[in-house]
Amino acid sequence: MPLPLPLPSPVSSLLWRSLRVYQVYGANTDVGKTIFSTLLCKAATRFWDNEQTAFLKPVSTGPLDEADDRHVQRFAPEVANKTLFQYDLAVSPHSAALASKRLIPPDESLLDEISKFASRRASLSRGWLFIETAGGVHSPGPSGSTQAELYMPLRLPVVLIGDAKLGGISQTISAFESLKIRGYDVEAVLLFREDKYQNHLYLTDYFRDQQGIPVKTVPEPPARGESISRDADSMLWYYETTSSSPTAQSILSYLAAQHSKRIDRLDSMRASAHKTIWYPFTQQKQLSASNITVIDSAQGDHFQTLTSSAPPSAPLLQPTFDASASWWTQGLGHGSPSLALAAAYAAGRYGHVMFAEAIHEPALALAENLLAGMANPRLTRVFYSDNGSTGAEVAVKMALRAARVRYGWGAEEEVGVLGLRGSYHGDTIGAMDCSEPGVFNEKVEWYEGRGFWFEYPTVMCREGRWVVEIPREMRSTASYGGHKAVFASLGDVFGVKDRENRGEGALYEQYIVDTLERLHREGRRFGALILEPVILGAGGMLLVDPLFQRVLVNVVRRSSHLFGQGEHRGAKEMGDSTTHWAGLPVVFDEVFTGIYRLGRFSAASFLHVDADISVHAKLLTGGLVPLCATLASESVFDAFGSDDKSDALLHGHSYTAHAVGCQVALESLRQMKEMDAHEEWAWAKTSYQRNEVPSKPSLGMSPESLIWSVWGPDFVNWVSQQTASSVGGAWALGTVLAIHMETKDGSAGYKSGAAKDIQASLARGAVVVEGIEGDGAGWNVHSRVLGNVLYVMAGHKTKEKSVRQLESILRRVLLEKKHQ
Repeated sequence: MPLPLPLPSPVSSLLWRSLRVYQVYGANTDVGKTIFSTLLCKAATRFWDNEQTAFLKPVSTGPLDEADDRHVQRFAPEVANKTLFQYDLAVSPHSAALASKRLIPPDESLLDEISKFASRRASLSRGWLFIETAGGVHSPGPSGSTQAELYMPLRLPVVLIGDAKLGGISQTISAFESLKIRGYDVEAVLLFREDKYQNHLYLTDYFRDQQGIPVKTVPEPPARGESISRDADSMLWYYETTSSSPTAQSILSYLAAQHSKRIDRLDSMRASAHKTIWYPFTQQKQLSASNITVIDSAQGDHFQTLTSSAPPSAPLLQPTFDASASWWTQGLGHGSPSLALAAAYAAGRYGHVMFAEAIHEPALALAENLLAGMANPRLTRVFYSDNGSTGAEVAVKMALRAARVRYGWGAEEEVGVLGLRGSYHGDTIGAMDCSEPGVFNEKVEWYEGRGFWFEYPTVMCREGRWVVEIPREMRSTASYGGHKAVFASLGDVFGVKDRENRGEGALYEQYIVDTLERLHREGRRFGALILEPVILGAGGMLLVDPLFQRVLVNVVRRSSHLFGQGEHRGAKEMGDSTTHWAGLPVVFDEVFTGIYRLGRFSAASFLHVDADISVHAKLLTGGLVPLCATLASESVFDAFGSDDKSDALLHGHSYTAHAVGCQVALESLRQMKEMDAHEEWAWAKTSYQRNEVPSKPSLGMSPESLIWSVWGPDFVNWVSQQTASSVGGAWALGTVLAIHMETKDGSAGYKSGAAKDIQASLARGAVVVEGIEGDGAGWNVHSRVLGNVLYVMAGHKTKEKSVRQLESILRRVLLEKKHQ
């Protein structure tokens, strides 16, 4: 079996001021791609005689004397040309590559070779480069990836060669749609003018009227005769006359204008956005136009972002690792063809259809999949909304109604929620009211914090040790020896059942019981417990001791006597305790932590307790479209049953359960579950199986519940020891890495700027990366900070090599900070 070539660094989209690069795709095999490429090359040398023109064939199959570059060389000798991979068999490139018994280039290596060739051309002088594909749009490359997907990261504008033969109209439109759905810009359609079928007449109207794309035709080339020399003379005459025609000139003039238009738009976007856009979570008085990131496209783990001012021969776009997973939504990689196809399928089948008292297959199938994936015996119902904030608000509506009905409170009575300090559940007013006063709501005029928020112990790796920090409110010299507990591994921390059996939860339980009893004496009413399981996201990427959250849920569930008031005090619990809520309805906000963000389908599994209501968004659709699902128990659902319609859950959106979102979510879940079942994260789990096995036997640590991260344990350990670089601690779980920085004045929280200098270093990308050829300055990292916390996320399809490169970058940045 041929050995793969080593993977290069990320490939950039190919865009220069000095070089106009176009990719020539064919609607089918034998439609004249090479003839049109030769025509375009000859016309470019004729009408742009002060510039240079080149032809590139990435992959060619068939006898060498019939190779496409030989054809170009014969009839356009003034054009520089090259073939990267030539295979002798006249079959599909993937078959030819296998049969050749030579090295099969991985997709990344092939793209890198194309990029290097184009870069050299751009550095020589102004000019043109035409890159011709092999076969049709979906003909496989050497690795087996179809060309439409193989070349996506380059995001080259396309000249599509239409099919003039019988059936060619359908082939051409199908090829166009395949390219369009994968993010290509088809700038022009070219085909031969054929009198018998006259496909060009239909296609001209179709593309002009429906797509705004010009269709140009040229005469068919002369038919082959019996004389090779005469055929050559005929073709030479054909190229000379056709390449000098007004049609050829108009094609190139249009392509040149489109190239300039694309660059002009990119150049103007920062200034236009600065004047036009109102950005979220941004103090725009402190934002300059030059600090706005212009994203031209995105593929896999990377954005393609506009670089700062550079000479004409320098690339205008660079790959930028999306280290915030695009605000925590991205899991399957940007530009996923499978998600795009799922969206297109549902859009074509349904568009959007109203959902009240109706059902469609994507919505029902998604509900069934979510309930099965959660494996929570309490959850039986699924309510759809549009985003996590709204889904959390719906969850609170559900919980408060259920509690009011059970405890008999009047609608006028003030009811709050229980939660954790610093928690965040969204920006709608109701979701905001579920969080304590803080930076996100302190200046919102309608905000009224409605609840009580517990202090809690946090977990962090500090100087190579996993430490549980006990807050002052619950410290006791008899417990944990004071203000912290130290564990050998993160696996030990998550062994919650064994820790509970050893009595480690007693301190937490006493604090929670004392607090609830005090609140009860004060006459406070609460209708829900709402938690972000394991990690508080926007509140500062805080890893909460899972044992504390487990104890909190269990105490609340057995404390109904502390939530009822007056004649309703101690209202009788209803039904089976494993399926019906007790004490208060428990809401888990898994918008951030769910759907494999932390390595499991549900973050609740870390706590070994089940929620009565669970909220899911973000990764639900793999980062493609907004959608949220709030899952609820039957006992919560029953609280809304009545003969009075006003008792119903009167909440909804025009786009509730939109078919496109549901279909995309189905595909996203399918891929995530398949990756999990096929152990595609085994490379990450292996190091944790060696390093993170609990030091004590744990009932809660079966092999399938291993605590692991894509970020290596040795790396996390190293980061935690960089106190000279102001690192206060770090943690990693699943795809998330959080680095907590300290300052001399002890400032922390959202308003702190302690992590800004690291963020700026990552954005500059001027670090040398171990294991990457060259100077390492071809790509950078786009990250977000939460005050004094820098967090970095990988996608679920991020390769081990990329993670190790990111670790190397972070090492260099932290070491640089140490010496500042």
